[in-house]
Amino acid sequence: MTKISVLMGAILAHTTMSPAYAEEYLLSAGMWSSKHKAAVEAAGGTILYAHDKSGIAVAKSDNANFLTTLKGSRGVAFQSAEPDMVVSWSQPTRFMEADVEVDVTPEDEPGFAFQWNMQAIDAPAAWAAGCDGTGARVAVIDGGIYAEHPDIAPNLDVTCSRSFVDGQPFNTDVGFFWHGTHVAGIVAAADNRVGVIGVAPGATLMHVKALHDGRGSFGAIIMGILYAADPASFGGGCTQPADIINLSLGATFPKSQAGGFHSLINKAVNYAGSKGVLVISAAGNDGLDFSKVADLIATPAQAGSGLAISATGPVGGDNYRRPASYSNYGSSLVTLAAPGGDFTMYPAAGWHLDMVLSPCSPLSAYCWSAGTSQAAPAAAGVAALIKAANPGISLGALKAKLMQTADDEGKVGNDEFYGKGFVNAYRACTE
Repeated sequence: MTKISVLMGAILAHTTMSPAYAEEYLLSAGMWSSKHKAAVEAAGGTILYAHDKSGIAVAKSDNANFLTTLKGSRGVAFQSAEPDMVVSWSQPTRFMEADVEVDVTPEDEPGFAFQWNMQAIDAPAAWAAGCDGTGARVAVIDGGIYAEHPDIAPNLDVTCSRSFVDGQPFNTDVGFFWHGTHVAGIVAAADNRVGVIGVAPGATLMHVKALHDGRGSFGAIIMGILYAADPASFGGGCTQPADIINLSLGATFPKSQAGGFHSLINKAVNYAGSKGVLVISAAGNDGLDFSKVADLIATPAQAGSGLAISATGPVGGDNYRRPASYSNYGSSLVTLAAPGGDFTMYPAAGWHLDMVLSPCSPLSAYCWSAGTSQAAPAAAGVAALIKAANPGISLGALKAKLMQTADDEGKVGNDEFYGKGFVNAYRACTE
């Protein structure tokens, strides 16, 4: 018997920001060069990370006049130079632990009976058709991952997994619920007769830690995106980029507060797109209609060439494609919808079964949770099935197929909640 824990609540990012370790700065130029590096050093700083082609760098300095000195550098132009900020990107609005026992025996994926999300997107039919994502690579940029989990380890590329959180390896986090593990399991939990199964159980996972305990800097997330799209530029032995990047994280800000940071995330997402990498983000869990909030921005959901995913969830039945109570929506935001779960039945018996079951942490083998954080990796998994079935597909064709094979829900055509439709794994890999 394996203990299954329950996390109640949507994964909701707070919009408060604080300085990133007091001494870190986000810098941007047209293209990073040795002259920029020299200017940073002359101003009393050191480069922590720099990506030449995107022109984005993270620097550190204990010089109180660092920015003033840097901006006064002669013959070197910076598009922007600001103190980095830390945000709570994946903090549950509320949560509750419950002891639920699932008999995990040597049978074929014994936890599958609870995975309504896989049934919702027709994943079993896709697997039966021979589509399992083998050959596709998905980078999960998130908190730490439990690398030894039996449903994670078979598909995890440890060499290409990396942390951009100082002092914290990619396979560490805190608490019983490791958000990054849960997300990764939805994408590609292995088909190994243990626990549960992911949408693309043959896909390779590339884990990039940008958060710790749900918090992280803009710089860490931006560098994570750039690393997943272009790992060779960062050294360390990994040369094979991701095909798809999953960002089950996000926050909603007044445009006046985070416009500059969003611009840099936008630049990173577009750089990934220029390398043929599809970026998929959670739409967010504020329950907002973004068609009516012109003064707000959701990042990274509204960044660049990426796609934003809204969430659906049942209420004690098989209404799997029902709009989730917490999900952001709006034609200016959402591209597609996918199963993310809900918890509106709480505290009625069986309320947890409306959420999504996936691997957790060393303290809890599996957890139920709900949020657009759970919807995004379902869509990323479907994208991996397409990529594996069509290895040479372009980014534009991949996005088009993902949308064209989605099931039209809600209003006919583009819908404010479902966007282009609800992802369908079987149609995506066979049509």
